[in-house]
Amino acid sequence: MDLLGTPTSSDSHSDSQIAIKQRFRSLKLVNVDFDQELSQQPYGTVYGKLHNGLSYYVRRNSKPRMRAALALAVNIGSVLEEENQRGVAHIVEHLAFSATKNYDNHDIVKFLESIGAEFGACQNAWTSADETVYELLVPVDKPELLSQAISVLAEFSTEIRVSKDDLEKERGAVMEEFRGNRNASGRMQDAHWALMMEGSKYADRMPIGLEKVIKTVSSETVKQFYQKWYHLQNMAVIAVGDFSDTETVVELIKKHFGEKISAPDPPIIPKFPVPTHEEPRFSCFVESEAAGSAVMISYKMPASKLKTVKDYKDLLTESMFLHALTQRLFKISRRKDPPYFSCSAAADDLVSPLKAYIMSSSCKVKGTVEALESMLMEVARVRIHGFSEREISIVRALLMSDIESAFLERDQMQSTNLRDEYIQHFLNKEPVIGIEFEAQLHKTILPQISALEVSKCAERLRTSCNCVIKIIEPRASATIDDLKNVVSKINVLEEQKCISPWDDELIPEEIVTTKPNPGNIVDEIEYLNLGATELTLSNGMRVCYKSTDFFDDQVLFTGFSYGGLSELPEDEYFSCSMASTIAGEIGVFGYRPSVLMDMLAGKRVEVGAKLGPYMRTFSGDCSPSDLETALQLVYQLFTTNITPDEEDIKIVMQMAEEAVHAQERDPYTAFSNRVKELNYGNSYFFRPIKISDLRKVDPLKACDYFNSCFKDPSTFTVVIVGNIDPSVAIPLILQYLGGIPKPPEPIFHFNRDDLKGLPFTFPTKIVREVVRSHMVEAQCSVQLCFPVELKNGTMVEEIHRVGFLSKLIETKIMQILRFKHGQIYSAGVLVFLGGNKPSRTGDVRGDISVNFSCDPEFSSKLLDIALDEILRLQIEGPSDQDLSSVLEIEQRAHENGMQENYRWLEKILRSYQSRIYLGDVGTSYEVQEKGRTNVRSSLTQSDAQIALRKILPYPCKTQYTAVILMPQKSRFKFLTSLSRDAKILAGIAGFAVLAISLWRNSRRALKS
Repeated sequence: MDLLGTPTSSDSHSDSQIAIKQRFRSLKLVNVDFDQELSQQPYGTVYGKLHNGLSYYVRRNSKPRMRAALALAVNIGSVLEEENQRGVAHIVEHLAFSATKNYDNHDIVKFLESIGAEFGACQNAWTSADETVYELLVPVDKPELLSQAISVLAEFSTEIRVSKDDLEKERGAVMEEFRGNRNASGRMQDAHWALMMEGSKYADRMPIGLEKVIKTVSSETVKQFYQKWYHLQNMAVIAVGDFSDTETVVELIKKHFGEKISAPDPPIIPKFPVPTHEEPRFSCFVESEAAGSAVMISYKMPASKLKTVKDYKDLLTESMFLHALTQRLFKISRRKDPPYFSCSAAADDLVSPLKAYIMSSSCKVKGTVEALESMLMEVARVRIHGFSEREISIVRALLMSDIESAFLERDQMQSTNLRDEYIQHFLNKEPVIGIEFEAQLHKTILPQISALEVSKCAERLRTSCNCVIKIIEPRASATIDDLKNVVSKINVLEEQKCISPWDDELIPEEIVTTKPNPGNIVDEIEYLNLGATELTLSNGMRVCYKSTDFFDDQVLFTGFSYGGLSELPEDEYFSCSMASTIAGEIGVFGYRPSVLMDMLAGKRVEVGAKLGPYMRTFSGDCSPSDLETALQLVYQLFTTNITPDEEDIKIVMQMAEEAVHAQERDPYTAFSNRVKELNYGNSYFFRPIKISDLRKVDPLKACDYFNSCFKDPSTFTVVIVGNIDPSVAIPLILQYLGGIPKPPEPIFHFNRDDLKGLPFTFPTKIVREVVRSHMVEAQCSVQLCFPVELKNGTMVEEIHRVGFLSKLIETKIMQILRFKHGQIYSAGVLVFLGGNKPSRTGDVRGDISVNFSCDPEFSSKLLDIALDEILRLQIEGPSDQDLSSVLEIEQRAHENGMQENYRWLEKILRSYQSRIYLGDVGTSYEVQEKGRTNVRSSLTQSDAQIALRKILPYPCKTQYTAVILMPQKSRFKFLTSLSRDAKILAGIAGFAVLAISLWRNSRRALKS
């Protein structure tokens, strides 16, 4: 395998096709001295320290334009808390946005929203055991905005106000965040964290803290923590953005931070070791709300320090090992009667002194012992026989492809990503050596790493090396002794060398074995206002492409055709709704997923297909140099006939049944089902699938339906956006898209105006209900929903207006329920306008829903307050400041989106799918953009008031549904007094592999 992808005759469409990759290929190798120390000076930044001890990093970067990513990194986390302070580090983070010396009553949030820096998406902070970081993403098109944003960070450093009133206002929001963390996933994270960190202070210092501390801690205690640890010597300011020069930014940092006086003798930050253990630790967690059964094996080890080139090589070797192991585990999950549904291996830095290799799998009920045995067996197999050279060459090509993509887009890196690198440089002393040097090291070192070196990493995954084995089950089936017996069994088999070598699958060389005859262009139209060109191909497929320079290594595409699941009668719906799942397991591109994974090694290509209510779509994301491969996969999608076999169906249906059982265990399922039943009239399309439905699924009918969905190219429109060279792309489009054979008779040839709408009706009166569900710990969720009907005549502007008003309602609900009453953590407003077929003549129906979680005791009251606020907006209209903030947030998001391929792809697709589209996508685009501009210019206080009355029922209290999820009332009150240790302690939140994201979520408090 050619790791650098040397061009051959098969990819010689044009010299320009390899021009981009040539930049990577021409990178010179470096003379490697493995003892050479990596530079501790962060690459590409102005780096220094003020006289008061504050470190700073400043870098110019133009992606996105006229924006700056800022951060204040504080080397202080929850591990420093005393017993009566557990949760205080996180509370300080909350109070920062509440009030400081110069900002009162959430004025910081108001300032950020006024400049379009939406609170909640980017304007956040996070707290972990070892650090706290405050992050801002702000516009810099006005000089004063950057200065004020830096001043906000300066306030966080030393001027957070911690008064009794401030604390009381914020307790509710923190408490709601705590309550939100007490679901199955949160309980499992807490328990596993304590197990991993047993014997160290980290074990009892989860950032979210204790309920009793959150509810009762005094402002003096919070202030003591803040004043003891928040010192400038423990902080760094990072500023990366589209600055005219770095000197001005440095001066702003000096202006706002320079006069602050450092403490004369700040306390030294102590280190907290995590004890080692030779014997493995075992745990069987039973969680009645778990979404499935799972196994996690963690191998703890000291966190490695990246100081020399050898350390860098070791890091690459480790990455190759984990990738190779994960690929094996994936292939096992796709065998007949697999021991698990999914499995992966990853590494993560847990806390400052500790990291771990983590293997995690999801499996069938009562299948944890079998899954554990398979996972341990595979690691032992690697220790005995190692990885094959072929396996390592595939992984090597994968890593080379990743670094190549990063190198090609080195001048287009997002400022937030660069900011995060400098945050880690300050907090963890991670070197920032620059992507150019990293690419050179990859090219030089990767080919030198042998299969033997990679295989030796398996020695670190021994159960005698700080190993923690945990299983999660909704009902107890396995015991600790069962787990110990598995470990002993594998150890004996390994000692006796009774484990056979890995048997590799035969991998085809070519995706398309016989190249299709190219089609030809029968019509071509240029749309100058879009910067796009539309081609009509000889097989009837329409292709619109737009060349951009946003990212050098990105091409995105989506193809769509009208007609989907809404056309099916009810007796066929459930079978065909499973079509994507069944076909995906078999392989929609002509090869099983495990085989295709190897075939695509070293290529940056992702292609997928989806069946929706009104459309069938396929989408892709690839490197420009891999566009041929991506289009080959689309060709295969249309020319492959999928036929299910018994084993494929068995696996899919097992997974589907597990998912249904998981929903039945989830306390939110009854809530969600009742919301759908109320709002959509118990329509079969929205009704949850039951086990009885699954048993009626006809796999053959499902596969036949999927085959028909992607058979006729003449019904599809394809939009391609990205770094496209037309001289390269058009021949590929003609061969692989134009070469898709058109069937003799039309298949699924639907007129968009004749599609069947989703069958549902919204209640015509007020409906308020409480849904009670069995819960391990009390949770409460509220959904308030209003019907929406948009008339055809003013549809384009009305849709934009709905978007603005939904953001306005969300902002006001947050202001009232969180910032005024302090009773929620976050609120969301969702718009659903899919209630009608995509006709060009009919009205559009849907709904707007307001969602939040809260203390069960206050749920009805908060629901009424939310209704009162929406009614007040209808009667009085919003304030000018509210409107200004919403318009600014939308404008800033629009500006950012105009620099992204995905947004342009979305815009062009919407122009084709718009009800005003009549064959000219340029005109459709202009009308939609004009609609947005008209709404922005006309959205005054009175216009917003009128729109709120027109779009929502008026008064809003006359027609709505409100559903509140509450815990089931227990007849056994004494059960609530059971200790936390006697409760069910762990679970999983979704039916998926629990990988390193588990640790990132558990180590950090949720963003504020």
